[in-house]
Amino acid sequence: MQNVAQAWLVYRMTGSSLLLGVVSFAGQIPVFPLAPLAGMVADRMNRRKVVIATQTASMILALVLALLTLTNRVTVWEVVVLASLMGVVNSFDIPARQSFLVEMVGREDLMNAIALNSSMFNGARIIGPAIAGILVATIGEGWCFFANGVSFIAVIAGLLMMRIPHRHMERRVESALEHIAEGFRFVRHTAPIRALLLLLGLVSLVAMPYTVLMPIFAAQVLHGNARTLGVLGAATGIGALGGALTLASRTKVHDLGRWVAVACGASGATLIAFALSRWYILSVIMLVPVGFAMMTQMGASNTLVQAMVPDRLRGRTMAVYAMTFMGMAPLGALLSGAVADHIGAQWTVALGGALTVAGAIAFARHLPKIHVEVGELISAQGLAADDPVQ
Repeated sequence: MQNVAQAWLVYRMTGSSLLLGVVSFAGQIPVFPLAPLAGMVADRMNRRKVVIATQTASMILALVLALLTLTNRVTVWEVVVLASLMGVVNSFDIPARQSFLVEMVGREDLMNAIALNSSMFNGARIIGPAIAGILVATIGEGWCFFANGVSFIAVIAGLLMMRIPHRHMERRVESALEHIAEGFRFVRHTAPIRALLLLLGLVSLVAMPYTVLMPIFAAQVLHGNARTLGVLGAATGIGALGGALTLASRTKVHDLGRWVAVACGASGATLIAFALSRWYILSVIMLVPVGFAMMTQMGASNTLVQAMVPDRLRGRTMAVYAMTFMGMAPLGALLSGAVADHIGAQWTVALGGALTVAGAIAFARHLPKIHVEVGELISAQGLAADDPVQ
């Protein structure tokens, strides 16, 4: 929600697609260099305490941005600095929060919990813009930031009220660098996880930046305003909610590999249709399957990775996940902003959609090669694979 409000604020102040890319880049690029360190922290420290610390820091940053905006003192470069600091916080929050999941549920509920967690984690990144668009149009960016800051109070209170069994942590004799390297080696040598993360990285680089360019579609392509942005975001959110509910209803990982391939291809195809549309109604309609397909691919990928990784490597593996999911996004945002300045937002998004379809086809062809290893990895974690990638 805050990211979209930031984008609209910057676009309203500058009218620059390049600066839209710069702000998004600043907010997400810290994940790329800091995620390995954050993964080590998640595996070596109390994950609940780490998450409480990151949520508190996020609340403070959101309220500072709200104060600057509501008092009309905000500048573009202050937004960039605050977005960068939020990126640093998220670098530590994502691996710790994703890994903390297994400490909250029993083994018998783990698969459904992973699906629910994946749905909420990824769905919020798509549903959030729908809420932000509506709030920006009705009460302005400053109050949107304030609502975000206040919402952390409930999150922090819930974390403080939890009573979690103490997690046994092995005594570490290796150095921090060796500890980090172990996580990278696991991902590199585990073909199914490597394939899922490569596809996710591609989508984050070429497809997800369409959200950064959404203010341009609302204002220039469809000749609308902030309310138009809200409707476009709501359409994406409706699709994402459908994808989230579909995933959350599952208790097993049967056929999720195929879901990833089909959903990725569908998101690319519908992005192309959205990019080429100049008709408001058609644009709104096409964003529903975009949201559904992206939510399904991201959630299914997250679920499969979480199901295959041993707990002692969970923090470091989810750190690599964060690097590919969020670490590639700022590069994509900066690239898409620069490309849109030369060929326009519509062709930029259409090109991203075409590359996404190509990635889906390559992943689908690779599925039969990793089928057996997926089942073995999931079974090793004490879960029933149930033919996960057939």
